[in-house]
Amino acid sequence: MANPFEQVTVEALRERTSIKWRWFEPDVLPMWVAEMDVLPASAITAAITEALGRGDTGYPHGHAYAEAFARFADDRWGASFDPGRTALVADVMQGAFELIRLLTRPGGNVIVTSPVYPPFHAYSEHAERTVLEAPLGDDLRLDVAAIEDACARVGEAGGVLLLCNPHNPTGTVHTRAELEAVAEVCARHGVRVISDEVHAPIVFDAAFTPYWSVDPQGFSITSASKAWNLAGLRTALIVPGAEARDLEHLAEVVSHGPSHLATIAHVAAFDDGRGWLDEVIAGLRGNRALLARLLAGHAPSIRWQPGEATFLAWLDCRGTRVADAASRADAGDVGLSTGAAAAFLERARVGLNAGESFGTGGENRVRFNLGTRPDVIEEAVRRMGAIA
Repeated sequence: MANPFEQVTVEALRERTSIKWRWFEPDVLPMWVAEMDVLPASAITAAITEALGRGDTGYPHGHAYAEAFARFADDRWGASFDPGRTALVADVMQGAFELIRLLTRPGGNVIVTSPVYPPFHAYSEHAERTVLEAPLGDDLRLDVAAIEDACARVGEAGGVLLLCNPHNPTGTVHTRAELEAVAEVCARHGVRVISDEVHAPIVFDAAFTPYWSVDPQGFSITSASKAWNLAGLRTALIVPGAEARDLEHLAEVVSHGPSHLATIAHVAAFDDGRGWLDEVIAGLRGNRALLARLLAGHAPSIRWQPGEATFLAWLDCRGTRVADAASRADAGDVGLSTGAAAAFLERARVGLNAGESFGTGGENRVRFNLGTRPDVIEEAVRRMGAIA
């Protein structure tokens, strides 16, 4: 089986014009934003090429995306839903934003399980809602007691729990028992649950449970964007629980955001890109094992508890020489220029996501992208270890 992470040279990667390889100066190794350094699945390339050839470049229509994802979910997870009850949205976070606005009033609350994907905070605040943190436990798993405490503080304007499953940045896959406990607590307090499941296709040895299959009043939002590296082809799907009727009230204009070509690409991914996905998962297994060896050999002061999913590694730098770095690198405002990440950028020329931007529990951590060439990972860890 070919390793998809060895098919693109570093020189070719530096010719890409998307943000991962263009944000930093050329001497910086970019190990940050969630783009993978791979070529597209051939099924996706063929589907897009054929659509362009027949001039099929208009607006999206119908439930082809939902039907393709339903087939994937049934085959991979044994979970089912009615494709006709779903909603197509521009991307996962836009879907979350619209659900937050639909389910709560201005001044309401959004509970997040920090440390978590930074847009959870940003989109909630943009929706004029107050963020309540229910931090993960020391084991990086959901703390149901903390979630219940946050639910008890939700006011009359209403609240939602915005979950991330698999969790970004830790890679934790929430168990069915954990999700059932969360659903019970939230139902008791009148808090609705929205689950971002964009990383769900990349799970290693754990069993993945879609939230819609656990909570009849809950919502899952999904996309092929992360697993098939399609961030530039924006479309996503909201899947409601069996008893949730709220999507009937979603504003019609929300459906104007998704791209038709993106939808064609995502259908091809879920239906015909599964073999490619399996090769990516195999490559990531190798990269995870490589990272463990490299940290032990070159940067033993950096600790890592490998997650059960995603192509992201959540590195604990609290025991390093760069912990609590006071310097601030000139990296703009995208969560790169605080704490250990600032030192690794300035002194090791490795670009990482700063843990501080993920909220409580992110201090002196960094997020490291494993979706790249093994030799790039090796060079990045060698550079980090020299100053850690």
